Amino acid sequence: MTEQGGTLLAQTSIQQGNILLLVGLAIFGGTVGARIFKRLRIPQVLGYIFIGILAGEAVLGIVKRQTVSDLGELSFLALGFIGFMIGGELRWEIFKKYGRQLMAILLTEGLGPLVAVGALTFGVTYWATGDVKSAGVLGLLLGAIASATAPAATVAVLWEYKTRGALTTAILAIIALDDGLALLLYGFASSLAGMISGNDESLLRVIILGPMREIGGAVLLGAAAGWVLSFVIKRRREQALILAISVGLILLVVGLAQTLEFDVILSAMVLGLTVANLVPRRSRDTFELIKAFAPPIYVLFFVMVGARLSLENVGGWILWLSIAYVLGRVVGKVFGTWLGASWSRAPKSVQNYLGMCLFSQGGVAVGLAVIATHRFSVAVPGTTIVPGEIIVLVIIATTVLFEILGPPMVKLGVKKAGEIGLDVTEKDLIESYSVGDVMEKNPPVLQENSPAGQILKVFSEHESLCYPVVNAEGKLTGMITIGEVKEAFATRAFQEWVLAYDLMEAVLDKTTAQTPLHEALERMRQFKLDYLPVVAGADDDQLVGLVEQRSVNRALAEEIVRRQSIADNSHNNI
Repeated sequence: MTEQGGTLLAQTSIQQGNILLLVGLAIFGGTVGARIFKRLRIPQVLGYIFIGILAGEAVLGIVKRQTVSDLGELSFLALGFIGFMIGGELRWEIFKKYGRQLMAILLTEGLGPLVAVGALTFGVTYWATGDVKSAGVLGLLLGAIASATAPAATVAVLWEYKTRGALTTAILAIIALDDGLALLLYGFASSLAGMISGNDESLLRVIILGPMREIGGAVLLGAAAGWVLSFVIKRRREQALILAISVGLILLVVGLAQTLEFDVILSAMVLGLTVANLVPRRSRDTFELIKAFAPPIYVLFFVMVGARLSLENVGGWILWLSIAYVLGRVVGKVFGTWLGASWSRAPKSVQNYLGMCLFSQGGVAVGLAVIATHRFSVAVPGTTIVPGEIIVLVIIATTVLFEILGPPMVKLGVKKAGEIGLDVTEKDLIESYSVGDVMEKNPPVLQENSPAGQILKVFSEHESLCYPVVNAEGKLTGMITIGEVKEAFATRAFQEWVLAYDLMEAVLDKTTAQTPLHEALERMRQFKLDYLPVVAGADDDQLVGLVEQRSVNRALAEEIVRRQSIADNSHNNI
């Protein structure tokens, strides 16, 4: 081997080693950064991007643009995984269950932000740059991205507050479907924006032929691959084999979509949607496999997104553009959902509060923004405006705001609709109740000197199987159960002279009205009791009530039925 060849081989090895080193640092650093962001209640995806910005040429210069370019194919792979997982959420039962009413709401809540954000961002961009093409490109793309809603933060609030009702049903349906609508809107918008920024083609091609080819081809490609994967899942059970074939098909779909110039994320989404609906039960394990396999790819992808950002050409007008985006998205979501809900005669709670529950913005919006950085990575001719970089900066900034604003607005909406706490289980109620919520506050009691006749009368007139015994001061001294009564009166000779004091047994345990119900029930299980007398305080045996297992179970069941009835009555028009 010549000296020159040896030097070249050494340089190649060093470059490869540096790339591997940077990949390791990116995945490790991005994961750590995301955990920090999570503790601050900021989406982890923004943590990945922040680490990328920090490591990129814009700040520390550890990751060079050439390295980002070398890893470009991994970015498309990540987009494929993102699309595949989104598609897995779009199951047929969702479409079948919610019907025309929610389709009308879906359409207007998606188009509302598209129009409002598009108009406002167009105006701000034209004011700042004086360039109609740049304003048109940014208006179209930001408007389409604004239609997406982040499901994770929204659903977390619904789960936390145990909501149920018409508004909750509408929220769950919309967030399951509007990411798909956002992808479709983005497909048309990006095709139109691409024509505006780079080609003088016919209006027919700009508005119809370009988007239809890109979207239609993506649908056909994803559906075909989804049928193949479904065929395999039906007939094979080996997880390793299914994982390998799934990853291979995702790679194949992504590669073909790039080659044929179809939308990558839409192709992968249709792949996931097809599998989820052709083999709904068996495919759940497949999605879990991909979910466990993909995180390192996601991390690397978003870190590289941050590393490629260039901040030197960003002007102060980006702040105004972000403000316009936020205002437009809020107005578009609120007005759009109100309009669709009113047209379809949805319940008042849906008309009034659904819009405020759809503010959260997360992974899909950021993913679409990142797609824009690939497709719109060069300046608009005649300007220094690079649409992809500006879009990512705006979406990153506004996502932080919407992720902070979104959850409390969801809580406010479901609270105003009266749906908080309507989807409870017995366990939920037990965790939230104290003894005072379920105890019998004025239970029948026996005095220590109550004669046999009085004891029998109390037992015959009430349903309880146990009764507290108190002294002259009203303080608890013991308990009488049906068992003691049966045993004592088995021989008639005892009926005349026996007193409550003679029959009562010692109190094994007691509680107070302030004690959490789950603690009281646990103590009843511990001592194998069906009841606990309730006293005024830890050092005060004044009797104030009685809690029995039977009455607790009855109270919990009645409360669950009552709440579910309220929730079900709110679905009159949905």
